[in-house]
Amino acid sequence: MKISVIGCGYVGCVTGVCFADLGHEVTLVDVDPAKLRAISAGRSPIYEPGLEDLIRKNRDRISATTDLRAAIRSTDITFVAVGTPSQEDGAIDLRYVLGACEEIGQVLKDKDTFHTVIIKSTVFPGTTKEMACPVLEKASGKTAGRDFGIGSNPEFLREGSAVRDCLSPDRIVIGADDPRTAGILSDLYAPVGSVVLVTPVTTAEMIKYTSNAVLAAKISLANEIGNLCKRLGVDSREVFTAVGMDGRVSPAFFRTGIGFGGSCFPKDVRALVAGARACGEDLKILRAVLEVNEEQPKKLLSLLRRHIPDLQGKIIGVLGLAFKPDTDDIRESRAVPVVADLLAAGAQVVAYDPAAMENFRRVFPQVGYVSGPDEVLGADAVLILTEWREFEGLDYRGRIVIDGRRLEKARAEAMIYEGVCW
Repeated sequence: MKISVIGCGYVGCVTGVCFADLGHEVTLVDVDPAKLRAISAGRSPIYEPGLEDLIRKNRDRISATTDLRAAIRSTDITFVAVGTPSQEDGAIDLRYVLGACEEIGQVLKDKDTFHTVIIKSTVFPGTTKEMACPVLEKASGKTAGRDFGIGSNPEFLREGSAVRDCLSPDRIVIGADDPRTAGILSDLYAPVGSVVLVTPVTTAEMIKYTSNAVLAAKISLANEIGNLCKRLGVDSREVFTAVGMDGRVSPAFFRTGIGFGGSCFPKDVRALVAGARACGEDLKILRAVLEVNEEQPKKLLSLLRRHIPDLQGKIIGVLGLAFKPDTDDIRESRAVPVVADLLAAGAQVVAYDPAAMENFRRVFPQVGYVSGPDEVLGADAVLILTEWREFEGLDYRGRIVIDGRRLEKARAEAMIYEGVCW
């Protein structure tokens, strides 16, 4: 099948490259020429383990262009995977999704063959049917379901393991209100061999938001219980290991620490809360999930002040800047508020991350960035903010360590050790 993917961020690039690996011809479209040059040269435009190898392996099936219209004309199905940034009230900004649909519709006006448009971007339930579809119909002068297909195909990719998640997903959700679109997507995904759920379009959109809301809620619940466990002298890991053995619960995402970040959980939970508010519903539990997550990094700083009450002029080392290991993404990273508060308190910050320092430098140029993690250990205190595997091999003897990610070796070796929720 000939596929076009609009947007070469994490979702679009990984999705397109994985489709190419399944044997399809893929055209990747983006407004950023640097990303397209990288792809054309066989390089990944984003930091994602395994992605560059797949790009090189499938270069003969992947093309990259800024010409959206040419891409639509030469393909059979288009995935819209552009950004949906947050607005001030938490609702998502749909300008890029609807702008792409407008341009796609203008091409469809002169296209004789049936073309399928799939919204891959995460959008509030009802967006595809009530907003994207009317834009496509108006721009094309055609009718959805008869002259062209439209559907939703939410992604469940985790940064750091996105290639594996794309090629071996837990489930594939297809949102389609007409059988032809459902059939095209089902055939496209047949070689993957995973469970395929075909639902109405709006249901598929809701599944995506609900999945992320549930996972975010588990993390915030774990952190609330973890905070109590610390006060009681109880190991929260033992608690959640036992709780997770209950078949009704599952152990996944019971991670205590300084909270969740990234491009999905914070944004999607805020968007769900804001969208529900616009519909007249107050999602109290999810508002609390966000509140707990925002408070959690402050726990780490209060632990630091137990041992260094006055941070003015102190050198504080930071291990980890990405929101999670195996990515260079700092969006909503818990390191951002921690470092901001350290600088505001007059501390000098020395930081190391295997992948995210350049991205972090754009936000905090005043931080001292070092070439290796050992250079951080000479600080007055060391904060562990991301659980990169290489941090497990460091020598923490004689150090003050404030740990936001439960590093066993640091706990065993540090002269003074404090763990958030531990």
